[in-house]
Amino acid sequence: MNLKLTRPICFFDLETTGVQVGADRIVEIAIIKVSPDGSREVKSMRINPEIPIPKESTVFHGITDADIKDAPTFREAGHEIAQFIDTADLAGYNSNKFDVPMLVEEFMRCEIPFEMKGRRLVDVQNVFHKMEPRTLEAAYRFYCKKDLTDAHQAEADVTATLEVLEAQLDRYSDLKADVDYLQEFTSINNNVDLAGRVVYNEKKEEVFNFGKHKGKRVADVFNAEPSYYDWMMKGNFPMQTKHVITGIRLRSKQTVTNS
Repeated sequence: MNLKLTRPICFFDLETTGVQVGADRIVEIAIIKVSPDGSREVKSMRINPEIPIPKESTVFHGITDADIKDAPTFREAGHEIAQFIDTADLAGYNSNKFDVPMLVEEFMRCEIPFEMKGRRLVDVQNVFHKMEPRTLEAAYRFYCKKDLTDAHQAEADVTATLEVLEAQLDRYSDLKADVDYLQEFTSINNNVDLAGRVVYNEKKEEVFNFGKHKGKRVADVFNAEPSYYDWMMKGNFPMQTKHVITGIRLRSKQTVTNS
């Protein structure tokens, strides 16, 4: 079953120097852009992260420092990537937790405009975990009846992710081929920031989701302990998280001033 689209959706996968969004960098990106008419465009490129690739990461994805020494940096390639994605929705495998935050972090670090507001996010892993909890390789074998022989190579992974979603749509009659529905179905959190450091509580209030203030309202913490905001801004948190907490802090100050 093909996706029913009202605008393009970009399936993408990243290979990186590590898994810390605020500290690590992209070394490879592959994107499949699916348009409403069913046509597809593929963009795949290596990226020079400008920092050494740890050996354990090379073991995982097979990319070495030598492989990317002549590749463009994200600052050089980011505008091309942003233009290719344009206003498309985003999809991937475990993308809501990792790939989307990492990609946005790179755009923000390089000061490349990339608006997230209004984009729908579809995480194929969450479909799989709700239906058949396993890995991407197992998902590919289960749904597509094939072995993923080039696992952890970005283009192979993103191609497999797209094929898995199409097979899921064919397999589950109650699963709708609609991006609005899929975004809702694959969403398993109430994140305020992409990394999930701040979430909405049952009252739709922004609260911390980590550390000693977990569950406490962000505005209340910053008002009572201003140094906590300073600590986060100086810490190894994603830039997008820092942008979110700054907005909350400014809004809280404005509310106090007006009251």
